[in-house]
Amino acid sequence: MYQQITLVGNLGNDPEMRYTPSGVPVTSFSLAVNKSWTGQDGQKQDKTTWFRITTWRKQAEIVSQYLTKGRQVLVIGEVEEARPWTDKDGNQRASLEVTATTVRFIGGREGGSGGSYGPPTPSEAPPEYVGEEDIPF
Repeated sequence: MYQQITLVGNLGNDPEMRYTPSGVPVTSFSLAVNKSWTGQDGQKQDKTTWFRITTWRKQAEIVSQYLTKGRQVLVIGEVEEARPWTDKDGNQRASLEVTATTVRFIGGREGGSGGSYGPPTPSEAPPEYVGEEDIPF
């Protein structure tokens, strides 16, 4: 069997990187996915769904180095489990745990000046950045 989830949202906190006992890097962050619509009564409605994202190895290092709270990303991964929690008003909620296979940096901080970030310059590019001259075909 196969399952995949694709999410676009904003980081709810700065990524937290740690290492397994065998030295494998793992980074986690929360992701807020917002949905807005106009109800039948004409009132604007908003809903935020929270996901807990985990990345591993090289991707974990890159996410930890380049992402910050508020940054917009696209995440592709697998749902691992749902974890219940209680919000500040005492309401029962659930957060979905997702192991990311892909994380794409697609925008700037929400409410920040300038909107989305352009492509990285070579000096700030992640180590996996490949220019056209590096493609062997």
